[in-house]
Amino acid sequence: MKDEQRRRPRMRQAGDRAGAVLRGTRTGASSAVRTAGARAGGLLRTVGTGASGPLRAVGTRANGLLRAVWAWASGLLQGIGVALTTPTGPGEALGARAASPWVRLLPYGIALAFVAPLLPVTITVLVQDYQVNGAVAGALATAQTAPLVLAVTRPLQAWWVIFTADVAGGFVMLGADGVDGRPWPWTPMVVVGYLALMLALGLRESRRALIGVWLMTGAAATVFEIVSPKRAGGITLLLFVLSGAVLMITATLRGRGEAERRLVEQETISEAERARRTLLEERARIARELHDVVAHHMSVITVQADSAPYRIPELPDAAREEFASIAAGARESLAEMRRLLVVLRSEGAEGERAPQPGLDRVQQLIEATVRAGVPAELSLAADLGDVPQAVDLSAYRIVQEALANVVRHAPGAATRVSVRPDGEGWLNVLVVNGPAAERGAPVEGGSGTGHGLVGMRERVRLTGGSLDTGPLPDGGFRVAARLPLGTTDS
Repeated sequence: MKDEQRRRPRMRQAGDRAGAVLRGTRTGASSAVRTAGARAGGLLRTVGTGASGPLRAVGTRANGLLRAVWAWASGLLQGIGVALTTPTGPGEALGARAASPWVRLLPYGIALAFVAPLLPVTITVLVQDYQVNGAVAGALATAQTAPLVLAVTRPLQAWWVIFTADVAGGFVMLGADGVDGRPWPWTPMVVVGYLALMLALGLRESRRALIGVWLMTGAAATVFEIVSPKRAGGITLLLFVLSGAVLMITATLRGRGEAERRLVEQETISEAERARRTLLEERARIARELHDVVAHHMSVITVQADSAPYRIPELPDAAREEFASIAAGARESLAEMRRLLVVLRSEGAEGERAPQPGLDRVQQLIEATVRAGVPAELSLAADLGDVPQAVDLSAYRIVQEALANVVRHAPGAATRVSVRPDGEGWLNVLVVNGPAAERGAPVEGGSGTGHGLVGMRERVRLTGGSLDTGPLPDGGFRVAARLPLGTTDS
């Protein structure tokens, strides 16, 4: 008993120690578990937070892409809707700009050629084959075929009428007794008339309108396929494909024709601009040459006005002041002319230092032409009288340009040059050449300095004369100028 009583306190102490150890172990384990759970939760939250950023970015991009696609589709549909309700052409008939009246009437003839057989055949087929009421069949046939004549001038409006009539006809035939076993919703006559209408549309309307017409055709076919899939056959697909092909071909041909027409217009504009630029260049060159002539006269006026007080004795003071004013005005005019010459001179061009030529140097032109292989002879009056400097220069340039044209365009042609006054105050300049000695390509070169006939006309107009040019029956060419020897107001 005593031994057992002594063992109990020991056992109690051992149990208390074991319980403490177990409690400590549980406390440490739970603390470790809580720590591990906290770490795992933090890790999962970190992973979740890191992954949500790319997911949100992908969602944002997808949303933006969908909005862009929707905006594009909405704009396209809106544009097609506007195109379907707004005709491109101004109501002008197809071929209205053709020169021949038969060509202008041809589109109406083609339209009538379609309407004349389609109208009665459509009525007959609807009444006899499809068992449609006669009045309804007549109204449908008229609405499906007669607007083809309107399509010559207003194809889009004609399409609205025919398309509505074709859709209405499909629903009317759906309720008729004879539709079984026959083409539906389009009859063969509808297909033929619709394709003719597509031809007129493709030659006139915009690409958006054509796309809208084609999509509306497909939409109508889809509706009929849904309404009665058993009756709808391959004719809906046939019309959809053929109408698209006709629209594409006609639109392509129209685009090519418009491109060629714009090219021709651009070439015409370029040719007109080139001619205008040539004329302006020739006028500027003539003005530069005439500067020397006018400057000479102004210099003479200046010298005479400055020397008048020394040449005329006992000149009154008022006259001296007047001559001084004249000389100052002449010098100022010379300065202004030099400024004008700078404006007229081409960029990079240097001023001419040699004096302007005249009729006294025509003989040198003839000799240079003979050396170039053109047999030329000169008939120059011995006494030309007092020739104004502007006329003297113009006559020389006309002969020069005429001989240069002979060298370029009629090499080896016999040429005759005549410069004579007619006794009535006019100077006649005549250059006549025969046909070219050898047929071939024109020869580049010549001693001309201007733009041929353009320069001749401008020089003659400047002096108030006249010019007559043209080919001769034997294949030669004639240049005849008539220049005034006196002063003119022109």
